[in-house]
Amino acid sequence: MMEEESMQGAEMFDIFNSEMIRIGTESRTNVHANGLWHQTFHCWIVNNHQGERKLLFQMRHKDKDTYPGLLDISCAGHLQSGETVEDGVRELQEELGISISIEELIYCGMVAEEHIISEECIDREYNYIFVLESIKALEEYEFQKSEISGLFYINISEFKELLCGEIDFIETEGVVIDGGSQSVSTVTRKFWGHDFTPKSMKYYQVLFGIIEIVWG
Repeated sequence: MMEEESMQGAEMFDIFNSEMIRIGTESRTNVHANGLWHQTFHCWIVNNHQGERKLLFQMRHKDKDTYPGLLDISCAGHLQSGETVEDGVRELQEELGISISIEELIYCGMVAEEHIISEECIDREYNYIFVLESIKALEEYEFQKSEISGLFYINISEFKELLCGEIDFIETEGVVIDGGSQSVSTVTRKFWGHDFTPKSMKYYQVLFGIIEIVWG
């Protein structure tokens, strides 16, 4: 069955038990349907301009099967069967047009996350988290328009305040794709907590902890 799915072009993931021991390979569909543990690569872009630290968020395409239209990690993707964490850097090239080696990224740590999206989709991931500093303007990113609808820089301090419930929303500038012409335009939008993909506080503690160590 798995060989047939693979031949038909299904994405295949290595799967793991709760002790992070590899136990086999399964299709993406079966992984999410059965809540099987698998690996992902996450890379957050940090923009540190004039002492104001910002995170780059991508707006997920409206046709994505999970969390369409929500703001998400700068760059993320599943590790395919046989891939190592180091192979995850391909996502930066595919999604944002950034060609880079794993040695140029700063490793934050691994956080296991479980999210029940629906009865048919249980997402259990071992997330390997990295950060990368970039001085690029939003307009300079060559992002993958089939996967990403827009990009936004958000002030880290404001984002922390939003997570803690100290403010209700964030207003920021970004670039979005015009659905018809596929051209990119600059917009100003407001985002509330429910506009972001869910992450645990442990996840953000790991991320922000490294950012504080590196950039102060």
